[in-house]
Amino acid sequence: MLRVLILLVQSLAVFLIATTGFAYLTLFERRLLARLQHRIGPNRAGPGGAFQPLADAVKLFFKEDITPTEADKVVYTIAPALAMIPAILLFAVIPVGGPFRLLGQGTPQTIGPGLQAAGTPLQLAPGISVGVLFLLAVTSIGVYGITLGGWSSANKYSMLGGIRSSAQLISYELALGLSVMVPVMLASSLNLEKIVENQGPLWNVLKPVGFIAFGVFWLASSAEVVRAPFDLVEAEQELVGGYNTEYSSMKFALFFMAEYIKLIAVSAIGVTLFFGGWHGPGVERLYAAAIQQNSGLLFNLAALASLGYFLIKLIIFLAFSVLVRATIPRMKYDQLMDLGWKRLLPISLATVAVTAIGAVLIGPSVPFLSRLFS
Repeated sequence: MLRVLILLVQSLAVFLIATTGFAYLTLFERRLLARLQHRIGPNRAGPGGAFQPLADAVKLFFKEDITPTEADKVVYTIAPALAMIPAILLFAVIPVGGPFRLLGQGTPQTIGPGLQAAGTPLQLAPGISVGVLFLLAVTSIGVYGITLGGWSSANKYSMLGGIRSSAQLISYELALGLSVMVPVMLASSLNLEKIVENQGPLWNVLKPVGFIAFGVFWLASSAEVVRAPFDLVEAEQELVGGYNTEYSSMKFALFFMAEYIKLIAVSAIGVTLFFGGWHGPGVERLYAAAIQQNSGLLFNLAALASLGYFLIKLIIFLAFSVLVRATIPRMKYDQLMDLGWKRLLPISLATVAVTAIGAVLIGPSVPFLSRLFS
């Protein structure tokens, strides 16, 4: 019963944090873009513009909800939800922190090399042995909402935006999947907790193959969430507003939320796979001290510190995405396709091959290189 209650509280917390995080990510993005462009940015609603996301939500809620006469009304209505649900589902398997203790309850958890303790993981669905495959599957189905929304709008520009989103997904899904295989091979597991645990001594991004794989992952994931400079599905000069041209009010808001929540989720995946997840200086020592002293307070303090490290890495990741949007112009469509098929796919294949050779042949026979392939 307690486990079910904890799961319900965690699910509600993830939903509230994701939606609130999306709202203030938009404010952070607008303020940072304004600063880079020598503007002030939103500063009227509340102190320093702090209530601007709330003002935007109220405005969209009271906008008229218009449905085009020729639209397929059922598909047109459910398409925003089909885009939103996969974005939130991604958070189910991401470990955002180390284990914590509540009323002495918990299951055995591996915290680091030779360090185990009973606790409750900061994760909705822990112990999924195919967590990486779950992430790849859910990121793939997110495009259905965009494609169906464009098709059902009975608008040629919306339709073109939906077709572009499908082509973009196909072009970058292969490179994304292959780049994710590098941390999987380094940890010899599809389990996200095992991948995080494997990065305790050395983050994957600090390994040569991991650094290249991260570069491919970042480019491919940015294309999947249609972030600049890959936002061709909503190119204003060509497609008016892209797939959401005919959407208004809360249906438009759902598409908007889905894009930013998916950006947060993909950034969290990048932190988990390449930047050590919740690992940080002093966390394992704090856990070790808590286990040695049998202190629940110290144990939960270590869990809080691990969550803090994860959030700091996530914020840096998101800030980098905003900086890229501010500084790099949108690509042309042929450049987008060429990058996916002619550049990223061969690089990701080569990285996977080098990782496999290094893990099987070089690592065991050359001890000082073993840390780079494990």
